Amino acid sequence: MLLRNLRLIEGLLTLRDFAARRQQLLDRMHPGSIALVPGATQQRRNRDIYFPFRQDSDFYYLTGFCEPDALLVLMPGRVQGETVIFCRERDAIAERLDGPILGPEAGPAALAVNDSFPISDVADILPGLLEERTQIYMNLGEHLLWDSRLVAYLDELAQQRGSGEAEVGEIVALGHLLHEQRLIKSAKEQQLMRQAAHISVAAQFRVLEKLRPGLSEAALEAELIYSYRAHGAKAEAYPSIVAAGDNACTLHYSKNESVLLDGDLVLIDAGCEFEYYAADVTRTYPISGCFSEAQRCLYDIVLAANRAAIAHCAANSHFNAPHEAATTVLVKGLLKLGILEGELEEIIAAGSHEQFCPHKTSHWLGLDVHDVGDYRLAGAWRDLLPGMVLTVEPGIYIPRDETTEHIADCYRGIGIRIEDAVLITQQGCEVLTQDLVKDADAIEGQLAENFRQHGPQAAMHTGFA
Repeated sequence: MLLRNLRLIEGLLTLRDFAARRQQLLDRMHPGSIALVPGATQQRRNRDIYFPFRQDSDFYYLTGFCEPDALLVLMPGRVQGETVIFCRERDAIAERLDGPILGPEAGPAALAVNDSFPISDVADILPGLLEERTQIYMNLGEHLLWDSRLVAYLDELAQQRGSGEAEVGEIVALGHLLHEQRLIKSAKEQQLMRQAAHISVAAQFRVLEKLRPGLSEAALEAELIYSYRAHGAKAEAYPSIVAAGDNACTLHYSKNESVLLDGDLVLIDAGCEFEYYAADVTRTYPISGCFSEAQRCLYDIVLAANRAAIAHCAANSHFNAPHEAATTVLVKGLLKLGILEGELEEIIAAGSHEQFCPHKTSHWLGLDVHDVGDYRLAGAWRDLLPGMVLTVEPGIYIPRDETTEHIADCYRGIGIRIEDAVLITQQGCEVLTQDLVKDADAIEGQLAENFRQHGPQAAMHTGFA
C-alpha cells in the first residue's frame, strides 16, 4: 500500500534504478560536499483547492518519490550513510482525506535510502549535516523557501563556530552535475518516452477523426485530454495549443476558444506526460480536408525543413546542425515564393527571415518538455550523443496584420509548424513520433477517409458527437 507513492513501472524503472542515479551523482560530487534536492510543494489554486500535484523533476529523477514537502540530501563519503530523505509524517486525518502517506519510518526500505527523518525536524537536523561539509550543491532560485532556509541555517552555523573551525566554502549549482546526467536517457527512459510519444500520436489521430469545420478549438483540446487519460497518461506535458487560422501565428497560443472555419488550417501542438516523461509533437491540418494552393506551398516548405533537420540528427552532428539545415530550406522556400527578397546567405546572416521563422528548431526533451542540459560547451555547440532526445520543429508564421501588408493575401493569416521528437542513436536517430501522418497528400487522404466514414457535417460543439 505504501508503494502507491512511488511511480514505478514493472519491468522499467525500479528502486535500483533510482539508487544508481543517486550513486552516479555522488561519484561526481566533490569530496566533503553535500547536495540538497528539494521536492515540490502543493500549490494553492483558490481558497482550499490545490492544483494537481506534480513532483519536482530533479527530485523525482533521484528518488521516484511523489509526495510533496520532501528533501533529498546526498553526502559522499559520510560513514553514517550517504543518502537521507526528509518527508512528511503519517497523519490519520490527512490520509483519510487525501490518501496514504509514506512516513519517515518506511522511508529507508521504500526508497532505498540510508536514513529518513520527519520534514518537521529539518531545522534541527540539517544544520548538523551542513556543518560537516565544505561545499553545498543546490539550485538557488528554484525553491525560494529552501533558499531562505539555507541562508538561515548557514547564519546559525556561522554564529556557533569558533574562529578556527571550517566553514562551507561555496554554494555550487547542482544543475552543472545533475542536468548533464539527465541529458542522456537510459534504455528504460527511452522506452518511457516512446510510450509517451505513442499515446500522443494516438490522441492526434483521434482529433483527425473528429476534425470538421464548426468545431471549437476547445473541443479538439478535450479530445486530446480524453485520449491521453484513456491510454494511461495522467496529464498533459504542457498546455495544449489548438490554434485555428491566424491564431497559429501566436507561438504559445493557449486560449483554445475559437471556432474552426472552413478553408483555414489548425495547428495542434500537444503532448502527454507518461510516468513523468514528456512527449512533444505538432501537426498542422486543413480543416476542410484539403490544403489550398498557397497553404500547400507553405506546408511543403516546412515539411522539407523538418526532414532536412532530422537528416542532421546524428551522433556526428552538433546541436545547431538541424536548425541550420532547416533554416536554409525555409529561407530558400520563402525566396521562391517572393515572401523574402535578397540573397540567401545575407538574409540568414542578418536574421531577416526571423519575421516569419522566429524560433529555434530544437530543444531537449525528457522529464521536462523543455528539458535540462546545456546547448553549448565552452562556447561551442555541443555534439549530439546517443541517448539525447530533442525536438525538430521548424515553422512559418505569416500573420494578417500591418507587418505583412506587402505580402500576397493568400499567404497571410497562416501559421504552420511540424514537430517531431527525435532520439539520437548509435546508428543515427529514431523519430519517436514517426507514426503520425505529416505528408500533405497523406493528411488529405486520412481526412477524406474520415469524412467518408463519419460524414462531412460538423459535430456538436462539445466535440463528443
